[in-house]
Amino acid sequence: MKTDRKIVGMSSAEISVVCGKPFSLPLNEENPPIGIFKLSKINFLAKMKHYIKEQNGSKTFEVGKMVCVGRNYAAHAAELGNEVPEFPLIFIKPASAMIPNGSKMRKPDWSDEMHHEVELVLVIGKTIKDADEKKAEEAIAGYTVGLDMTLRDWQMKLKEKGEPWTLAKCFDDSAMVADYISKEKHKLTLKEKITLEVNGTRRQDAELDLMLYKPVQIVSFLSKRMTLEEGDLVFTGTPAGVGKVVPGDVITGAIEGIATLRAEVI
Repeated sequence: MKTDRKIVGMSSAEISVVCGKPFSLPLNEENPPIGIFKLSKINFLAKMKHYIKEQNGSKTFEVGKMVCVGRNYAAHAAELGNEVPEFPLIFIKPASAMIPNGSKMRKPDWSDEMHHEVELVLVIGKTIKDADEKKAEEAIAGYTVGLDMTLRDWQMKLKEKGEPWTLAKCFDDSAMVADYISKEKHKLTLKEKITLEVNGTRRQDAELDLMLYKPVQIVSFLSKRMTLEEGDLVFTGTPAGVGKVVPGDVITGAIEGIATLRAEVI
């Protein structure tokens, strides 16, 4: 990571490995560790890694790709004037788009319409390819709640041109997930309620069984089109009620019995 002011996203232990000398944080250009370096002279090229951890447990996964399903609730497809797809509509977010639960969420200044979308997220616990539904079920390590933020103005522009949605979906801070709950601690019934509030006002409210394609069907389908690896996250789609958020808004999302999250838009 390159920076001329401060070190972001690296522990002192990781920096010591890069530099070959131990020291403690915080550091800045005005107060560098004596006899070592000034930060403006150093390029940190280490890849930022993203993790999801188990609630009240020791298991942690390094997040790979985030595979997302679009239009998986009929009412959501209808509210945006879209047809229900014949098979799952898929797009991908990079791990670099992810921020931790409770973080401040930056709205890109090149968009005027950032929308919230709350979703059930599946955590893939082992690598699978061409899986039937039994193997797909075995590959799901647990569940959590996530935000798939969307730049709706850009999405509409890109759709009109027949171009991919990448710019509308893959921007920094466009994904947030809470810690996951393992399947051993929660048996998914699909009767769980999924909700989202903005500044305390309920905007999204549905039961998971309104999904057109259920979790095991989605994982099986995906594994026949691409390899799913340990640590991948599968966003299963959002119910109706999506809408615009602006700086200063506080978003809270929850899935009954599974997880909650909170984000402040800046």
